[in-house]
Amino acid sequence: MKNTVIDWHFFIAALLFLTIVCGAIFLFPDTLYVWFDTIRIQINEAMGIVFLWAGMSALLFLLWVAFSSYGKIKLGRKQETPAFSSLSWIAMIFCAGIGSGIMYWGTIEWGFHMIDPPLGLAPNTASAIEWSAAYGMFHHGPTAWAIYTLPALPIAYIYHVKGQPILKISEACRPMLHHYTDTWVGKGIDLFFVLGLLGASGTTLGISVPMMTSGISKVTGINESFQMNVMILMVCSLLFAGSVYVGLEKGIKTLSNLNLYLILLFLSLIFILGPTVFIMEVSTNSIGLIANNFFRLNTWIDPIGKSGFPEKWTVFYWAWWIVYAPSIGLFIAKVSRGRTIQQMILGTIVFGPLGCWLFFCIIGNYGLFLQLSHVLNVSSFIQEGVPHQAIISIIYTLPLGGVMVALFTLLSMIFTATTYDTSSYIIAAVAQRSVNRDPERWNRLFWAIALSLPPAALLFIGNLSTLQAVTIVIAIPSCFILVLLSLSFLKLMQQRNYPV
Repeated sequence: MKNTVIDWHFFIAALLFLTIVCGAIFLFPDTLYVWFDTIRIQINEAMGIVFLWAGMSALLFLLWVAFSSYGKIKLGRKQETPAFSSLSWIAMIFCAGIGSGIMYWGTIEWGFHMIDPPLGLAPNTASAIEWSAAYGMFHHGPTAWAIYTLPALPIAYIYHVKGQPILKISEACRPMLHHYTDTWVGKGIDLFFVLGLLGASGTTLGISVPMMTSGISKVTGINESFQMNVMILMVCSLLFAGSVYVGLEKGIKTLSNLNLYLILLFLSLIFILGPTVFIMEVSTNSIGLIANNFFRLNTWIDPIGKSGFPEKWTVFYWAWWIVYAPSIGLFIAKVSRGRTIQQMILGTIVFGPLGCWLFFCIIGNYGLFLQLSHVLNVSSFIQEGVPHQAIISIIYTLPLGGVMVALFTLLSMIFTATTYDTSSYIIAAVAQRSVNRDPERWNRLFWAIALSLPPAALLFIGNLSTLQAVTIVIAIPSCFILVLLSLSFLKLMQQRNYPV
């Protein structure tokens, strides 16, 4: 062990790459916009099937592990109780894994699918409307959360059972990489993981910040602008910087619990004040559609019709989950001490989707009700390219609309903080040689600030296509890392009675 806990070579390399990429985006926005969009189209056509199989394989593999003898392994000492209560554990994992993106897509995704429906359906027909309410739930269902959970398997075993105080993706791959873990191969895996997380963070915030800006504009009357987007981004950055500086127990846990209570309050108000029966009926119908067509949805790539729907939506989502997976897997592993592998797997792939589905069922179906009852033309906002304004307009139709919009915007900010304080924490952990408790405070704070640079750059150059392109490009090597992590876990299980 060297005198410093910081891996300075890794730290400087990650910072240098981040500076170069963000600087290039600010200097050459138009050129990079065209380049990103071209790459997005080419990769979607060539690699879409790989992402679909990655998602389906992750879910099947995790179910096999959960119900095998491996699922009974305790992550920690045999008599050890869970480090966090079940409610806090669920809250931290859900808030870390989904972020303010659920506020965006949970409210408005049905609108995109109604206009441009899946499965070869005609727009605005009864079938298209039914599927529009269900497809977003599928995109945030068990397959998505299985992708998140997969990296947690070898990481949790090494950290809690083997007792190695290192939270690194390369360390979780050691059973397969052996001594190469300590060479440029291992460093490259960790560096790529950090760069992928920075890029994915930019994608999520690039979607969420305009929505929060629109909410503040609705309440205050201030016009939306790029400068206002940057100000909102800075406020969010300060919020999650403060949370990650305080630490895992007092900061991230407390903020996640607060967020959970506010979410339940907000959703309950909409459920009670809105069209309750309509929400329940459409939600039940959506669950039936997903259950009856689950394998079809997981494998539909539309090779004959070539509508482009799977590439635009499912492939993008799976790429998004894949890029985030190592980070969320590290965090799931960190907070799951005292639970069995089965509890960790089933808890994540059950409660994660249930939390997401509450948003789609309540807020999403409330918006759909407004559209069908001609109270608000949500489709027109989407066709005009301002879906974030549609989201705020939906919330504003509720009783005490201004108050509800303010609460919605506050929730979005807290949701952003609970996701990015987790990301900052994990990057700081990877940038250290060992992590017995929390990473160094200044290290956590530094990466919290650094996380605000990619979304600022992406907000500067583009639209959703640009953000999708960044995510999809980063996801390609991440698929191979997931395979490596799966093989490492199997090797750990084979050698668990012997030195690794």
